[in-house]
Amino acid sequence: MEYRKLGRTDLEVSALCLGSMTWGEQADETEAHAQLDRAVAAGINFIDTAEMYPVAVRAETYGDTERFIGSWFAARGNREQVILATKVVGPGSGWLEWIRGGQPRLNRSHIEAAINTSLKRLQTDYIDLYQLHWPDRQTNYFGKLGYVHPLAESTIPLEETLEVLAGLVRAGKVRHVGISNETPWGAMRYLQLAESNPELPRMVSIQNPYNLLNRSFEIGLAEIAHREDLGLLAYSPMAFGTLSGKYLDGEKPAGSRLSLFSQYTRYSSPEALAATAAYVRLAREYGLSPAQMALSYVTSRPFITSNIITATNLEQLDEDIASAELELPAEITSAIDAIHTRHPNPGP
Repeated sequence: MEYRKLGRTDLEVSALCLGSMTWGEQADETEAHAQLDRAVAAGINFIDTAEMYPVAVRAETYGDTERFIGSWFAARGNREQVILATKVVGPGSGWLEWIRGGQPRLNRSHIEAAINTSLKRLQTDYIDLYQLHWPDRQTNYFGKLGYVHPLAESTIPLEETLEVLAGLVRAGKVRHVGISNETPWGAMRYLQLAESNPELPRMVSIQNPYNLLNRSFEIGLAEIAHREDLGLLAYSPMAFGTLSGKYLDGEKPAGSRLSLFSQYTRYSSPEALAATAAYVRLAREYGLSPAQMALSYVTSRPFITSNIITATNLEQLDEDIASAELELPAEITSAIDAIHTRHPNPGP
């Protein structure tokens, strides 16, 4: 397993990160522990979760994912061997009614309540990487590409959010901070604020979607990732499992994410399915697993710090982990880029 620097910190994280958002919905606690054991045995030292998980989000399962990780730490006694990342939700009025009165914000009261609850569920006294799950302002994220400036909005200033995070770092509850689902403006503004005030923590990573169907990160954020050491923690590298090819020709295997949660259509448009079919054909032409080809491409990008893999069972996890040993030859990456030229970002 390859290890890479997390921003400008002294932490080295595995090139593959174990994602956890299915634990509590598609995977139970026993399965979650088995996946954690298997990942650590393979050299993965980086685990990503969120207070909101599992997905799909429901009041009945809220926080279960963090609880599963906490019970694993308690059973294995190995907290110090793992670099742990979690996230605090942004505004969620109308769809997160069970979190802090249904009005979560990135201000002091909400962030401090969130971190204390996460620490309790995770059975630890510190988080290695604490991330803002999405911005506390109206902007383009979660698949929205075009930016439309709001006529009026109520938003928590970025300075205020950073000041709260600085307090968590000083208290020893958080080692480093990061952003997620952010824009180029947001990323650079956070970095600028930290540069102008040494009392504020510098963002060390950005967790945004990146996969063969959505390479929009390359347009405005990849240069920032390079020049500012704000490496990408890529989520959805398999595009909800679509890039395995299992949803082609109208198939929806029992127990799969899209068979259980039909509301997730981000990678199911005719354009996305056409691109997926082309990538699957390319992989099979070279005798490769479509899933491993998709994952290997993401891991190999120079602006990636870690590729967040997520599985619902050990068989899927083993295939994902094996992608770390796959090095795509130039002819395949060129063919991937040619498909991307024909089908640019069909699943943003």
